[in-house]
Amino acid sequence: MRTTVVAFVLVSLLSFAACTSKERTPEQIRAQTANATQKIKTDTVAVAQGIKEGLSKPRVLDLNSASKAELSSLPGISLPKADKIIAARPYANADQLVTKRVLTQGEYEQIQDRVTVSK
Repeated sequence: MRTTVVAFVLVSLLSFAACTSKERTPEQIRAQTANATQKIKTDTVAVAQGIKEGLSKPRVLDLNSASKAELSSLPGISLPKADKIIAARPYANADQLVTKRVLTQGEYEQIQDRVTVSK
């Protein structure tokens, strides 16, 4: 990916240089290339950090609308448990997983930060 970005930048700079009517010295071209490369480097780091943050954040699921596959992706939730969660819908709040005896308190504690109920 980094190679692709660098290649794109170089092609862009060469295209830009070819389209300008004012001739520039090699030193000006080197300086502009260095500035553009630094900006791309900074942007690339920001994009990589954003991707890392996005992938590391656990996704919050709505108990009233999540699919069986989505529910079974939660820690400790098997396909049969996902079926039980779906069968006990609707939920007014996430704690009802325990009060409706769908999950034990321990099972609920494993997923409580990753589930919600839309009102």
